[in-house]
Amino acid sequence: MENFHPEPRRPFFTPLLIEKARGGWRRAADFLFPATCPGCGRVMAEHGALCQVCWRGVGFIERPYCEVLGTPFAHDLGAGFLSAEAIANPPVFDRLRAVCTFDGVGRNLVHGLKYRDRTELAPMMARWMARAGKEIIEDCDVVLPVPLHRWRLFSRRFNQAADLARALAAETGKPMLSSALRRRRRTVQQVGLGKAAREANMKGAFEVTEPGKAELLGKRVLLVDDVYTTGATVSAATRALKRAGAVKVDVLTFAMAFARRDAAII
Repeated sequence: MENFHPEPRRPFFTPLLIEKARGGWRRAADFLFPATCPGCGRVMAEHGALCQVCWRGVGFIERPYCEVLGTPFAHDLGAGFLSAEAIANPPVFDRLRAVCTFDGVGRNLVHGLKYRDRTELAPMMARWMARAGKEIIEDCDVVLPVPLHRWRLFSRRFNQAADLARALAAETGKPMLSSALRRRRRTVQQVGLGKAAREANMKGAFEVTEPGKAELLGKRVLLVDDVYTTGATVSAATRALKRAGAVKVDVLTFAMAFARRDAAII
């Protein structure tokens, strides 16, 4: 009697069937939760994109700009020019870059992520940040978000800077350090405070954790936050990072609020 070799049973869930099922789920999700413009809510063809009107309303920061502070210039006078603010008050961090000005649609996107739990905005915003900060991302060893105090994190439920940093790390392939830096004390809300008050509020607010000291020693750090206003927060964080042995700290934010006079050229 000849040996009988039954044919191997084919799997029920073939790759083609799985892909068809995923397509069906995506279509159902799009029907129940249609794609909308993050800026104005207008129905869109795909998720994670602005409509043409909102796109034109974003104040993108493009060259020419100050090589240190990233504030835009009205005219291109060649590479290496610094703003008056960067020369008069050199920052403790090395370079700053931002996607857009903190007004109009840019402000709406930041507020949507920060105050309205629109965490789905983080990947789109991070893609823009990867473009705006291409040169400083290439130079960095690690990505590190500005941390919240544990009580602020508990009340808000998430850290918008961490969401941006996580999405940026996924976009660029750079490693992210999520617990190397912490807020050692609770600070008051920065909204409404002037520059001097912000600096006093943030003085000594950050410290590097014990594991973070080994992770940061000799590293070039990219510090990520949602908005740069006066620089008090990122400056306090930079001081703590450099005391712990970081050799360089660049800052990348989604938006920048700045006075027009700061963009004057020297």
